[in-house]
Amino acid sequence: MTIAAAPVRRPPQQARARQTRERLLDVAGELLAEVGLDRISTNMIAARAGLTPPALYRYFGDKYAVLEALGRRLMERQNAVLESWIARHAPAGVVVMADRIGDLVAENAAVTRAEPGAVWILRALHASPQLVHIRLESHRHVTDRLVDAYAPYMAGIDRDALWARVRLAVELGFAADEMLYEEDRIPAGAVLADIAAMFRTSLLDLARGA
Repeated sequence: MTIAAAPVRRPPQQARARQTRERLLDVAGELLAEVGLDRISTNMIAARAGLTPPALYRYFGDKYAVLEALGRRLMERQNAVLESWIARHAPAGVVVMADRIGDLVAENAAVTRAEPGAVWILRALHASPQLVHIRLESHRHVTDRLVDAYAPYMAGIDRDALWARVRLAVELGFAADEMLYEEDRIPAGAVLADIAAMFRTSLLDLARGA
C-alpha cells in the first residue's frame, strides 16, 4: 500500500507570511520536544502560536506537512554547513579535507542541536512512512556533494565505489550523532572525534588507492 505524501503548501513570498510560517515551525519543534510525535497536532501548534487552525492550514495541510517542513528546514541548515565546509577546504585537496573532516562533524552536530525539537524531528524522519524520503534524499545529497569534492583528487577510483563508501560514512555519522541524544555514558566529544577519525582513515585509504 502506498502512503500518501503530506499535503504541501508553497512557502509564502511575503515577508510577514514567511515570518509566520517560521514561527509555526519553531513552535512545532518546541511542542515536539514537549509532547512527542504521537500527541502533537495542528490544533496544538496553532494554539501555542496564537493562531486559529484555519490560519495554520494556509501554510500546512496537516501535521505531517508541518513535520516535513521541519525536516526539510533542518536538512537545509545542515546542507549550508556542508557547503561552507566544502568551499573552505575542497580547493586544498583531499588530505586537507581528511584532516578537517572533524570540523564538518562538529559543525553539523552544533547546527542540529540548535534546532527546536531536533531529536524528535529526526525520530519523525525515521518513524513516519510519509517522511522517510526526506532523510534519504538529504543523506544522498550530502553524499553527492562530498563525492563531487573528493572525485577530482581520486581519478583512479570508480565513482560508484567512491559514492558507496562515502554514503556509508555519511549514514554512520548521522547515526552516531543521533545516538548522543539518548546515550549519556559516552562523552559527545569522544564520539564525534571517533567518527571524524574513521572518516579521515577511510578517505585517506581511498586516496592512496587512487
